[in-house]
Amino acid sequence: MEGTRDTRAVSETRPGFHILFVCTGNICRSALAERLTLSALGSGSPLLVTSAGTHAEPGRPMAERARRVLVRLGGNPEGFASRPLTSAMVVDADLVLTASSEHRAEAVALHPLAATRTFTIAEFGALARAVPAESLVRHQDPVRRAHALVAEARALRGLVRVDQPDIADPYGGSRRGYRAAARRISESLAVPLKLLSHSPVS
Repeated sequence: MEGTRDTRAVSETRPGFHILFVCTGNICRSALAERLTLSALGSGSPLLVTSAGTHAEPGRPMAERARRVLVRLGGNPEGFASRPLTSAMVVDADLVLTASSEHRAEAVALHPLAATRTFTIAEFGALARAVPAESLVRHQDPVRRAHALVAEARALRGLVRVDQPDIADPYGGSRRGYRAAARRISESLAVPLKLLSHSPVS
């Protein structure tokens, strides 16, 4: 498998860059991650951001407590509808970020070649923090920079300690649980989104 190339992962020539967030029901964690990312990137970003759930029912809105915490963090829940995860979604994504290691395994099982570009949200955040900014400096184009960031994060796997790779599911729990999940998602995505939404060149 070492010699097998996943052209969706390595191509920097096709237009756009697709980030796919994954959790279980696609109404809490991945929904929060999707909408927080969209808010951070802004309307003019060439990066496509979507989400899905490994056991999602299609067409459900975000959980009410997730909606409330999202609004407090500056995100917009309007128009959100849950989607079941499919192999085609994993194939199409340039970066798959999951709420937990279990979700990562389920996503990769749908398309094994996606293993090199599939991380938990917390794992990717930790790896991105270890990426030297100078390695992204030459990439002024956001799409090329996104591909470069994934490549750098992949190279750091096993070299950077990730103490808590999973984000706990707040579904059916307290407001505090939803706030904790949203905070971990926001903190994990802070550095990757800064690298993706702003040029590393000052």
